[in-house]
Amino acid sequence: MFKRILIANRGEIAVRIIRAASEMDIETVAVFSDADRLALHTRLADYAYHIGLSPSQESYLVIDRILDAAQKSGAEAIHPGYGFLAENADFARAVADAGLTFIGPPPQAIEDMGLKTRAREIMIAAGVPVTPGTESAIDPGPEAAKIAEQVGYPVLIKAASGGGGKGMRVVETPDDLIKAMESASREAASAFNNPQIYIEKYLEGPRHIEVQLLADQYGHTIHLNERECSIQRRHQKVVEEAPSPVITPDLRAQIGAAAIKAARACGYYNAGTVEFLLDRNKNFYFIEMNTRLQVEHPVTEMTTGIDLVKEQFKIAAGEKLTIQQEDVTIHGHAIECRVYAEDPLNNFYPSTGMVKYLHPPAGPGIRNDSGIYEGGEISIYYDPLISKLVAWGRDRSEAIVRMRRALQEYHITGVRSNIPFCLLVVEHPKFIEGDFDTHFISDHFRIEDMAPGPVDKEKIAAIAAVLAYHAKPAASVSASQPQNDGVSPWLSSGRRLGLRTR
Repeated sequence: MFKRILIANRGEIAVRIIRAASEMDIETVAVFSDADRLALHTRLADYAYHIGLSPSQESYLVIDRILDAAQKSGAEAIHPGYGFLAENADFARAVADAGLTFIGPPPQAIEDMGLKTRAREIMIAAGVPVTPGTESAIDPGPEAAKIAEQVGYPVLIKAASGGGGKGMRVVETPDDLIKAMESASREAASAFNNPQIYIEKYLEGPRHIEVQLLADQYGHTIHLNERECSIQRRHQKVVEEAPSPVITPDLRAQIGAAAIKAARACGYYNAGTVEFLLDRNKNFYFIEMNTRLQVEHPVTEMTTGIDLVKEQFKIAAGEKLTIQQEDVTIHGHAIECRVYAEDPLNNFYPSTGMVKYLHPPAGPGIRNDSGIYEGGEISIYYDPLISKLVAWGRDRSEAIVRMRRALQEYHITGVRSNIPFCLLVVEHPKFIEGDFDTHFISDHFRIEDMAPGPVDKEKIAAIAAVLAYHAKPAASVSASQPQNDGVSPWLSSGRRLGLRTR
């Protein structure tokens, strides 16, 4: 096993990796930019190396500086986390060329799965179901129009590289096809430096299901069940859970077998995730493979009892996977909310600044993976993720109740957060029933419906009086007087923002 590793990342995922390494007696090396000099991951690691200015293009994305830090620190391996260089095949090759171990999959698998058109070709050849459409990239023109007609409208135009909804267009009619393809190609070129696009059938009302995999370097591959990731906003996941409320044991075995087939088709090892769309008839189709640790991996850990980061270390160190498929069971239910520093009432615009007060939730079944602390800063330079809040229960109903309670307990001041919005989601009747698809948020929430209600001046005056009362010095308050009656001063950060749904 490694004695010392470097984490080529920041924030909550760097903290998560540091903690797993610490439990295995592996020393950790953090890297940090100017903005992260006092960040939590910098403080928790055994060693920390400055790698550049605050913009990621001048620090976390500079391969040479990360490798230099690894060499100077004596690290034997590098864990990329997710984002930044995690799915960069050139980085994985550079790590190996430097005589270090990349804690992730082989570079060729990263490269093949990173280009969606290449991934589709591999999956089609391997017999993994894919959505109908083009097998490779296609230019706007008569051939594209012919394929779209064969597939049937509506169709989806997608960028061959990248993700996050960029370079993606839904086309309802033939008249809009060429214009949409040209627009998607320009956006893909700008975002990913690759203008290639392709066409696939647009599935109406699908669910987004992904399967977690573990594979060692000796051909042993298993799946760790599925995650439900249909609650999305602008193609970005907001709430995830495991297991999916609509996957039956038979369907789980089928989709798990397809995921394993996909991994073997590209020579994959380490931890990875195969993503599928599930249509209304419960037919599933491959959409992509994420060649890294997923943001939502904690819900799988909570329901299987398997620490994915520790397994990554073992696999990268050349150990054989000791877990057999029959060892993987489902224990209870877990839900994750991604807590972001953003303003739901201002079109979810990022909210940056110092965290002046932080009271994270706790109690039975609650896990909160975070990379911030009270007095720390949410920087303008990086993703404004505050934490990944996870609630576990013996069943889905208990997990929902615990998540609701945890969100109500979670208080942050100094920056705005999407906590009130997450609370609206988990309290929505359709979510509670498990009756939703990838359009859930757009179908049930509108920005104009989420404005505060009419101003109640009397209520504001009452709250101000309570706040003033609680602000008194402790010595001036009689011991016989109740200290916590009235309105909580933290209600404004939670459910009392006046958010409404349709």
